[in-house]
Formats: sequence, C-alpha cells, structure tokens
Amino acid sequence: MVRVALVQTSTPASQQAALDHTRPLIVEAAEGADFVLLPECANLMEQRRELKAGKLASEGDDVFVQGVRQLARDLKTPILVGSVIIKAENSEKSANRSLMIDAAGEITARYDKVHLFDADTPDGKSYRESATMRPGTEAVVAETPWGGLGLSICYDVRFAYLYRTLARRDVGMISVPAAFTVPTGKAHWEVMLRARAIETGAFVLAPAQGGAHEDGRHTWGHSLVVGPWGEVIAALDHDRPAVLRAELDLSEVVKARQALPQLLHDRELLA
Repeated sequence: MVRVALVQTSTPASQQAALDHTRPLIVEAAEGADFVLLPECANLMEQRRELKAGKLASEGDDVFVQGVRQLARDLKTPILVGSVIIKAENSEKSANRSLMIDAAGEITARYDKVHLFDADTPDGKSYRESATMRPGTEAVVAETPWGGLGLSICYDVRFAYLYRTLARRDVGMISVPAAFTVPTGKAHWEVMLRARAIETGAFVLAPAQGGAHEDGRHTWGHSLVVGPWGEVIAALDHDRPAVLRAELDLSEVVKARQALPQLLHDRELLA
C-alpha cells in the first residue's frame, strides 16, 4: 500500500512567495504519507510576459526547487514537483519541468512538458505557451520505491499516445499535475483523467492549481486520484489550497490489466 498526499495550491507570482505558500502544505502532506505530489507551475504562476522573463531562474538557482529539495531531506519523504517554470538549458525559452525528488533531496528524474498549450478558451482568453516555452521530446518514467511513475503535465492529458507509451513501460502510477483553466476544467478534467486511467490500467494522480492567482489567472483545482479501473478514489470538490490523501493498492494494477489485457492488443495502423 502506498500512501500518497496531493497538494493543491494557489501559487503566487514569485518563487520565494510560492515556497512560503507551499511549505506548510508540504509539511502537512508529509505527515502520514509515503509520497507527496505538487501541481504544475508550483514555483511560479506568472502569465504576464513583460514580468515573467525577469523572474525566471535556472533549475540550480531556483529558490523554490532548492527549498523543496531541503524539505524532502528534512521530512525524509519523496516529493514530485509537478512542474516548475525555469530557464531552459541552451535556449532563450523556458522549460515547464517535472522533477522527482527522493527522500535524500536528490533529483532522480526530469520531464519537460511535451505538449504546449496554444489555445483560445471559451472564456475569451488566449494562451500561447510555445511563444516562450521549449517543448520536451521524450516520455519519462521516474523510479520510486514502489515502481515506475509515468510523468506528464496538464495539457499532455489530451494526448492518449503518451500515456499508452508510459503504460507499455509497466508503470503502475501516472502523474498529471495541472493548472487547468476553469472552462476546460469544468468540461474535461475528470473525464479525461478517468479515461487515461482506464486505458493504461494505472493509478492517475492529479494535483492541481486552484483559485485566483496574482497574475489574473483563475484555475480549476479539484485535485483527484483515479484507480486503474477508472473509479475516482479521492477528490477535492473546490479550488482552495488543501491536501488530498489516498491509499494505493498497487495489486489493483495487476488485476485491472489481467481483467482487460488491452496493452497486449495494440496494433500498428497504416497512415
């Protein structure tokens, strides 16, 4: 049994403020948990382009990253930082990067968001992540004491082939940290997460940003955990900062894949 704690935040627009906001939630989450997960953009929620560039730091210099690494050491608890917005290496653009931090505070896996959110949402807002971000190019599995954890971020959830790729690598858990917009969250958040769990036969862990942010954005919240048969086993029904807890029986992954051996039936199709 794996005891997980998902941290839902309303992250502010600077790394130090984000650390100050998140630290007590991480400490609360680690009490009685084997593994803590944070949402997307955990270090910085800043969509104002004229302000964002001056705030970005490299992974090694980001005070939020270093603060969470120290917390992992102090609490002796692995922490998945759902994502941080940092300066990309060898690029003028930023990276939206998920970091797996072990109980010794070491970064053991990195995943850069592959699918960037370029969309005009039903509330009239426009998002162009590709204007400032460099996309990742590979699927990543983080090794944990409980087996492989497939990494993804927010908009990735709309691209089923990524999750199929992770499932073929025998992961029992998949993380989907997010900062979903309210219109798309209301319509699609739960149904897509349940679909990803069903088609992979894995637990889906989705810690989310929620509420009103300094930069004017409003995110959906409603963090949740889905079991490998597609059932919601834990969920928040609001967008406020909070901790969501669940216990994962990883034998359920084996049962789901034996009952529906869909991963054995993939076929290559002609274009």
